[in-house]
Amino acid sequence: MAISPRISLITGAGSGIGRATAHAFWEAGHTVVLAGRREAKLRQTVNEAAVDETRALIVPTDVSDRRAVVELFARIKSSYGRLDVLFNNAGISAIADPLESISEEDWMSVVGVNLNGAFWCIQEAFKLMKSQQPRGGRIINNGSISAHVPRPNAAPYTATKHAVTGLTKSIALDGRAYDIACGQIDIGNAGTEMTERMGTGVPQADGANRIEPRFDVRHAAEAVLYMASLPLDTNVPFMTVMANKMPYAGRG
Repeated sequence: MAISPRISLITGAGSGIGRATAHAFWEAGHTVVLAGRREAKLRQTVNEAAVDETRALIVPTDVSDRRAVVELFARIKSSYGRLDVLFNNAGISAIADPLESISEEDWMSVVGVNLNGAFWCIQEAFKLMKSQQPRGGRIINNGSISAHVPRPNAAPYTATKHAVTGLTKSIALDGRAYDIACGQIDIGNAGTEMTERMGTGVPQADGANRIEPRFDVRHAAEAVLYMASLPLDTNVPFMTVMANKMPYAGRG
């Protein structure tokens, strides 16, 4: 009897960690639903992997829009009838401004994607995973090194990533009775477009600008795949994967 492929949703799948994780999931045999704001980028993720289109479903989605998230999960249910893994990866950062200069627009934009968007996806995944047969599934939240310690002038991003940690703990507890496992991966300086600025120098806690090391994003994707591959009676609540020589403890 053939084993059905696992159905996995990756938000922010059009670039960076999301794209690398989609490739890793396909290599492991998953069928992947790709969500993100830019359809062209999502298609590029599929094309780069040269994956059979029957194993990829592209659903352009702004996760900060609750209605769009509801429609995303309705599409998953109608297409596959279930969801085995949610990688809650979509995230943005604001311009590094002094605290008193952060605009309401920037604050609300970061909160809208990083926190509200993560919650809307968790909420809809929870509903589907509770009701499907066999019951249960796995939710993996992309936190950040900033879920532990901040960078200078990054209050919106840091606040939302600390909040994601609270969501992870709550869902890990609330999901136990329904075979829903929830964990978080905190990634530091994976080699993506978002971290290219590390190569020219970024502000440090002591006021200096320094170049920071990065690591191959493939290793972050493999870590997510490891978490996703575990049986539902086993969980990694928190994992940190980072460039070994980047500032971390005290950002020093």
